[in-house]
Amino acid sequence: MSGHSKWSTIKHKKGAADAKRGKVFTKIIKEIMVAARMGGGNPEGNPRLRAAVLAARAENMPKDNIERAIKKGTGELEGTTYEEINYEGYGPGGVAVLVDVLTDNRNRAASDVRHIFSKNGGNLGEAGCVSWMFSKKGSIVFNKDSVSEDQLMEVGLDAGAEDVKDQEDQFEVVTALEDFTAVKTAFDGKGFKYEMAEITMVPQTVVKIEDEKTAQQIIRLMDALEDSDDVQNAYANFDIPDEIMDAIS
Repeated sequence: MSGHSKWSTIKHKKGAADAKRGKVFTKIIKEIMVAARMGGGNPEGNPRLRAAVLAARAENMPKDNIERAIKKGTGELEGTTYEEINYEGYGPGGVAVLVDVLTDNRNRAASDVRHIFSKNGGNLGEAGCVSWMFSKKGSIVFNKDSVSEDQLMEVGLDAGAEDVKDQEDQFEVVTALEDFTAVKTAFDGKGFKYEMAEITMVPQTVVKIEDEKTAQQIIRLMDALEDSDDVQNAYANFDIPDEIMDAIS
């Protein structure tokens, strides 16, 4: 179980549940507002905003909600001002963890993230302690029963993808940030159905987790981070084999 592609798929499925939808929408709206504030309200000229709008559409967010969030970000409508903060640390088993925060209260966010790490067998580190292990990439994940590796290689690499990775029961297509939209559009044009398509932080190396107890601790840590209202995204470089994941699910 890859720390980014499979975990992101789990998050996506959880987010699809009605009980979680409000929280998913809130996080996307915050991202749209910050992206619009920093780079302007036109998605065509603002890659970060364009990615956030695509994420909103993937979650079936109403168009009016998206437009209001953009206007709040650009100042056309009154809205909360959010601050971006990044935290880095280590989880159980020495797993590297990156946390992206958007908050209107820096002290609350810092206290919450620190508490989550300490409660779940991890610890916060200094800035830069693990971020060097990750690169920002586009990630498009397919179930193996929906498309073949040869099809993904042919269409994806022609459109500019960097790699197609075999992730046990899934294929992951990795792209450079600037090529993500073109590759995704190429797959859409062919009618390929993917589990998830997102901009993410891809680890250069992974930590293989061989025992159930450590795996459980890592999943609890990631779950707790994702459930925090101030946390936008949490990334990690764990690799949990499917049989262990099945045993603890």
